[in-house]
Amino acid sequence: MTAQKSLRIIVTFALAILPFFTFSQEEGSKINEAAKKFNATDMIMHHIGDSHGWHFFGSGDSSFTLPLPVILFTDNGPVTFMSSAFHHDTEGKYIVERDGMKFVNYHEKIYQLDDNATALEFDADHNAINAQKPWNFSITKNVAAMFLTVILMLWFFFSLASYHKKNKQAPSGFNNVLESLVIFVRDDIARPQIGEKKYMKFMPFLLTVFFFIWITNILGLLPGAANVTGNIAVTVSLGLFTLVLIFINGNKDYWKHVFWMPGIPTFVKPILAVVEVMGLFIKPIALMIRLFANITAGHIIILSLLALIFILESAGVAGISVPFALFITVLELLVAFLQAFIFTMLSALFIGMAVEEHEHH
Repeated sequence: MTAQKSLRIIVTFALAILPFFTFSQEEGSKINEAAKKFNATDMIMHHIGDSHGWHFFGSGDSSFTLPLPVILFTDNGPVTFMSSAFHHDTEGKYIVERDGMKFVNYHEKIYQLDDNATALEFDADHNAINAQKPWNFSITKNVAAMFLTVILMLWFFFSLASYHKKNKQAPSGFNNVLESLVIFVRDDIARPQIGEKKYMKFMPFLLTVFFFIWITNILGLLPGAANVTGNIAVTVSLGLFTLVLIFINGNKDYWKHVFWMPGIPTFVKPILAVVEVMGLFIKPIALMIRLFANITAGHIIILSLLALIFILESAGVAGISVPFALFITVLELLVAFLQAFIFTMLSALFIGMAVEEHEHH
């Protein structure tokens, strides 16, 4: 009796999983053909990269894209036009002529063609042989997103400040959330890491960094949004701000402990000085890489899960990839706040080490 029940269970289980095996075999035969139609790598890199137009949905001429200003400085002077002049071309095929000069957009890199050139050409090392890159100060998608973040921050903070000027009681609604976050940065980050005497001097910087990273991370999770903190140039700039504050505000004792630390044998001091100087630059590097890597990894995972649907060309895959992508998206909401907190906390820690007053006995 037990053997018959076991056999029934095995047969039932086999029949249940048979469609999945059939699905896997059928989909496995389609992978190579589907991969030619849909390039997941190009799709992912396009979405996490910067661009000269803010694309929301659609493709080609039917896409909905917000054109942004293209600002170039050439040998013949500045040139400006809207990114819509390229007609959504990013392959360097459409030539835009302005002031007698020719420009093409090749994978979001703008080249100025030579006067007699009719198309962009590359050598074996993929270097342009009939074009050059002008100085590009364009308002790209990431720059526009940063402007949007700054506008939101000014709106939030002026609104909170205006409320406190008119009212003495605690704010309500969203202003209450903002005030709670400001108090959190003050009491849990600035005061413990910098000290009671000097923390107020650095509160504007810490609040700006915290809210800038947090808001841009949240906006970056919206469909069609820009991946601002996933751009290494942005995180490098944020890390350099912290480094500059360390250099400017580092007191005498701090620099003494960096270059000629007391209480250490003289022959060891030059070795430790090299290590300490390297540490000065490693600290902001750690800040920028941590923020860049975590945010970029989250976006890549979400896009990779969604790309499986188009690679395998099956609605059945969506039943697995979409819930997982939704889970990672919810997790990214936590990461968006966590990365803002970690960057601000470590910045306050490094600044606190630079301004700490040492007791000499």
